[in-house]
Amino acid sequence: MTDKLRIEEIIVVEGKDDTRRIQEVVDADTIETIGSAINEDILEQIEHAQETRGVIIFTDPDFSGEKIRKTIMEVVPDAQHAFLSRQLAAPKKRGNSLGVEHASDEAILEALEKVVTPIIESDDYQEIARQTLIEYGLIAGARAKERREKLGDELRIGYTNSKQLTKRLKMFRITEKELIEAMHNINELPSEKSEESI
Repeated sequence: MTDKLRIEEIIVVEGKDDTRRIQEVVDADTIETIGSAINEDILEQIEHAQETRGVIIFTDPDFSGEKIRKTIMEVVPDAQHAFLSRQLAAPKKRGNSLGVEHASDEAILEALEKVVTPIIESDDYQEIARQTLIEYGLIAGARAKERREKLGDELRIGYTNSKQLTKRLKMFRITEKELIEAMHNINELPSEKSEESI
């Protein structure tokens, strides 16, 4: 494949291996955060990149990747996001950590084609009630973590803990209808319904 997809925005990744892997698949410039302790210089670079060309945050689907995403979002709240599921970022060798560098060409391309942009503030957004999230077993109860992981993949909003979930759903303007549809797609209906279907 000689004609690589050209990405206008600068992609923010964690390290050299991610840069190498992304540049094998697409024609893009990157900024490396060099781990989760991002310094001021790198944050300034990211800010400048957002002003000039826009940035896509593409970190690993793990705890430190989410921490980096959060840190950048405080400085550049309107940055775009690309997400990989934990499954697609799984290493071939046991013992290695999850990472963008382990993803296939197809997974990287799909993640970049389905980039999402958070909405900063909007008056007409109806926040999803916490009770609804509890009913769907996303906040409390057995397998809540597993359900949130599946939901994050389905909605392409990344993995969240129960505290972050409401915030992330609001940030990406996920409606209750979209949430219910996604839960149907991953076969996770509220407990009273799922027990009947077992």
